[in-house]
Amino acid sequence: MVAWALGCALMTSGKDWMVDANPPPATFKQVADGFLLENGIVARRWANVPALATVGLENLCSGEEFVRAVRPEAILVIDGKEVPVGGFSGQSDQAFLDPSDLSGYRALPGSFVCVGHKVVPVKERFPWGRRTRGGALAAAWPPEGVGVEFEYRGPQGLEGLSVTVHYEAYRGLPVISKWVTLKNDGKRPVQIDGFKVEVLAAVEAESVVDSQDQWRTPNITVTTDYTFAGMAMGASNRAVRWLADPAYETQVNYEKKTPCLLEVAAPIGPGVTVAPGKGFETFRVFELPHDSTDRERKGLQVRRMFRCLAPWSLENPIMLHLTSSDPSVVRKAIDQAAECGFEMIVISFWSGLDMEDVSPGNISKWKGLVDYAHSKGLEMGGYSLLASRSVGPETDVIDPKTGKPGGAVFGNSPCLGSAWGIEYFRKLRVFIEQTGFDLLEHDGSYPGDVCASTSHPGHKGLADSQWTQFREITDFYHWCRARGVYLNVPDNYFLQGSNKTGMGYRESNWSLPRAQQHIHARQNLYDGTWEKTPSMGWMMVPLVEYQGGGPAATIEPLHEHLADYEMHLANNFGYGAQACYRGPRIYDTPEVKAAVCKWVTWFRTHREVLEADVVHIRRARPGGWDAILHVNPFGKEKAMLVVWNPTDHEVTEDISVSFAYAGLAGKVSLIDQHGHKQSVSLDGPSKGPVRVKVAPQSMSWYVAQD
Repeated sequence: MVAWALGCALMTSGKDWMVDANPPPATFKQVADGFLLENGIVARRWANVPALATVGLENLCSGEEFVRAVRPEAILVIDGKEVPVGGFSGQSDQAFLDPSDLSGYRALPGSFVCVGHKVVPVKERFPWGRRTRGGALAAAWPPEGVGVEFEYRGPQGLEGLSVTVHYEAYRGLPVISKWVTLKNDGKRPVQIDGFKVEVLAAVEAESVVDSQDQWRTPNITVTTDYTFAGMAMGASNRAVRWLADPAYETQVNYEKKTPCLLEVAAPIGPGVTVAPGKGFETFRVFELPHDSTDRERKGLQVRRMFRCLAPWSLENPIMLHLTSSDPSVVRKAIDQAAECGFEMIVISFWSGLDMEDVSPGNISKWKGLVDYAHSKGLEMGGYSLLASRSVGPETDVIDPKTGKPGGAVFGNSPCLGSAWGIEYFRKLRVFIEQTGFDLLEHDGSYPGDVCASTSHPGHKGLADSQWTQFREITDFYHWCRARGVYLNVPDNYFLQGSNKTGMGYRESNWSLPRAQQHIHARQNLYDGTWEKTPSMGWMMVPLVEYQGGGPAATIEPLHEHLADYEMHLANNFGYGAQACYRGPRIYDTPEVKAAVCKWVTWFRTHREVLEADVVHIRRARPGGWDAILHVNPFGKEKAMLVVWNPTDHEVTEDISVSFAYAGLAGKVSLIDQHGHKQSVSLDGPSKGPVRVKVAPQSMSWYVAQD
């Protein structure tokens, strides 16, 4: 009740927690018959009678309870036998739970039993070597919060095994994380054949009597740091499953198929042997119970989660994607990038760069170019392809259905546990260390392929192949993160250290005529920023031809298509996003150089608000204006309205804009690109009309300062 009252106080005080610069701390405390972990926004509750079990997961601002029944705190499959961790039985009606009356409940037989707990500080998941790359500098690492470790001892037959279930809550974020560790202090090795980090009997999102193909799931965003094979969070969320709960006898659905049982588990394996004196650690699950079904608010909360738990994703350098590895071309590009205010050179795909070549001559060549870039205040890195290629029958993943190479996500792909895979990562470490590369663009990152080979030195067989390959690549990403090496990865590896993935676009669209590219680009940016911050997604600008399209699709010669070049700069910088400006140079005439410098200077001047969150107003279309609002309640510039006009006539219009997520109310003073001011009166929801004027085929912006 104490935690619920605190959450309500945040709401009734008139200040939304999402714009509160001083939220209450996260705390863990012992309460009657149990424990409470909360931060004023979200709370998890445990009963400790007759055994330890979660009895509540509540969003304190909405008052919504997400738990309806008790399940074990975790489940381990040890030597082929499923063993619960904590939990108790005896709940006759699975529709609701009364934590104040647990009489008649009993501990689960054969389960790990809780023997104590301790409160611990939040620790960094891995080191972060910070660089001067935009808004990430102000982020806390590790995030501020509190952790608790519940300690369990093994049942009969598993003496010597101990399990710890870890939880963390964070200040100002409605997220609770969880993971499990096992320690073997026994006399024999044990095999971890499987595990479930989380089993949660959740309140159903809808009650439908009939069968249906699509169901709403509970209003909780659940993700893990065991994600792969997808740029979007949902597509890569391989370990999270919403299942039917046949034990829920009183549910409304006649066939008992309501998806209201959350299970978070590895898709296969891990198949790991834990020797005496050794331990095992699962991946982590992150649970965000929302206080609204509004898409924008939910997206802002997901973005807040990544800002807090993967703050390196806020690093956002301006990048030239250089299409040549010729030293003379590279040096000229470095000079141009330094003159125009770019911050990083990426030696692109099809450029001739080979990071697997660690010969003295290749190392010397690239070290000299990196040193030159550093002398100009620039960072430099390059591209390497991992998956989506075949290396050879002794190296590629083996399809368990055929016993032959193939069956991978990309058809054929090397196994990271093969001798080649182990050597590949060794070479990349050597190349990065000896050249001083600041960035790795890692294409075809590990997509979760399984491998049935029993001869690869990095895994035993099929059961452990996914787990060990994932550990191989994430260990490498942690190494990069500790060194401050920037990671462009076309996959969702943010929680394991990557900086950026694709914003979301079809590559062949960059071969369309230039006018179409602008509309597509802003649509991709609009759609991509619902769950990504602007810095989390890269875009593309085809300075040279990319996948066809000819002269109608490309910017080169740059001076002949300067208006389109500027529109690309305005599109991406206006969203606070970075693109792969892909070509051999940044400018070809003084006029082009001046235009690029103008937009880079504009972006860097307003960087803090442009890299802040996006509130979506209107998606791009050919026949009318489109717009977004950047919001930064904690910055000097609280908001920036950015409006594009793709038509051939001037647009003058009053746009209704809500400044609530900028923390603004009453009156807002806006300044446009010409220095003109306007005062906007806001109503109760902090919404008011903004008069915008946008020239044909251009962009206008309006900034609100503190």
